[in-house]
Amino acid sequence: MALEILAAGPLATVQDMGREGMGSLGYRRCGAADKYAMRLANILAGNMKAGTDVPERAAAIEFTLSGGRIRFTKAGRIALAGADMSPKLDGEDIPMYASVQVRAGQILELGFAARGLRMYLAVGGGINTKPVLGSRSTDCACALGGADGRALRAGDILETGKFTEQVGAFALGEDYFWLKRPSHPYRSVGEQLLPVLRVVAGPQEEAFTEEAKENLRRGVYQVTSDSNRMACRLKGPALAAKGGSDILSDGIVEGSIQVAANGLPMVMLADHQTTGGYAKIGTVISTDIPAIAQRKPGECIGFTYITPKEAGEAYRKEVRKLEWLKQEMITH
Repeated sequence: MALEILAAGPLATVQDMGREGMGSLGYRRCGAADKYAMRLANILAGNMKAGTDVPERAAAIEFTLSGGRIRFTKAGRIALAGADMSPKLDGEDIPMYASVQVRAGQILELGFAARGLRMYLAVGGGINTKPVLGSRSTDCACALGGADGRALRAGDILETGKFTEQVGAFALGEDYFWLKRPSHPYRSVGEQLLPVLRVVAGPQEEAFTEEAKENLRRGVYQVTSDSNRMACRLKGPALAAKGGSDILSDGIVEGSIQVAANGLPMVMLADHQTTGGYAKIGTVISTDIPAIAQRKPGECIGFTYITPKEAGEAYRKEVRKLEWLKQEMITH
């Protein structure tokens, strides 16, 4: 099967789990901003066992803020996860978080994200663009991967990989709400429920005042309009460093909370640089990064500290959820 891009939306890119192990050479990992949603979509599309190109980690399309229009050249299976962009197939509503069979010539149309920011379209066999440094992920800044290292545009044709049908159709209805979202906690602020990102202490946590740590723990932070796939920039209570936040550049990971000279934090996302010269007060755990990757400008979040042991337990819980889904699809 191939996908013909009729309209791509403001930012649509091919992404997988990213370029792992390339940071020492200066290459960014990139990959899906919400890796949990992409993995869910891949599982539902059937990319989970031998016979697919890269089971569960196959490349998918990430749409940001709003989607586009795509024509399928052959019959196949798709699944959508992440932001709700009111998907329609030949003008008829189709469900999110479900295995959907498509026929040759059918057109998928995606609208504006009513909830969330990024949607993932997975197809049986995965998107089969040429791997670069072990990944099909698009790095637009370095012009690597995906469709010639750039965002998708009208006229692009994306071939899919080899796919062997091994599981039946499956849909995550309302009873499966717990599986559709990572299990981060929430905090009540007025009439709102804010996602609370769990954080372990950062490598320069001791450089910050106790007031700064308390501000991070109790404050409400708003996503700003200059956020992107590299970092989610926030405004809210300032985080003061004892001797300033400038440091000798050292390594950065996805989830690092850097604090600029103005005291405002920024959470590093999929396209983060490999090193940086701002102190890092904490690191958002991997299971909670999808929560901030799905926040639009103007929306708010909170933070809470946990221990590395608790972070490991949260990760194992997410893995068990995905393994449960795979078993359900096999036995369904």
